[in-house]
Amino acid sequence: MTPEARARKCAEVMFAQDSASAGLGMTIDDVTPGGAVLSMSVRPDMLNGHGICHGGFIFTLADSAFAFACNSYNQTTVAQQNQITYLSPGQPEERLTATAREVSRSGRSGIYDVTVTGEDDRVVALFRGLSRSIKGQLFTEEEPT
Repeated sequence: MTPEARARKCAEVMFAQDSASAGLGMTIDDVTPGGAVLSMSVRPDMLNGHGICHGGFIFTLADSAFAFACNSYNQTTVAQQNQITYLSPGQPEERLTATAREVSRSGRSGIYDVTVTGEDDRVVALFRGLSRSIKGQLFTEEEPT
């Protein structure tokens, strides 16, 4: 199995079990080894008291992209720590895109940066996720013969 095929299979398996991301209307636009792009439209029920996208939904989009990126190697991986900086508000009905990329992966630890952008390509938020691999795989891979 190629690394790209493994990453796609991991995303398929994870997304089938991910009620949170699916329930928020997220789509996986791309997945590669160590990377993922997810998008989501800002619905009326995602707006805060200022009429802009609630930061928790932006965080969730970034966190989901992080999760798909760090689980793309078929090694069960969880978040150890996350941080987000909001730079621009998400607007009603706007489609937000979270692009995750691997910065470092060594042993059981990884660092991933996620940039959330609006439809006009402005940066909405910057997210850094620290991951930790644990026991298990997302799917059983056949041993090469």
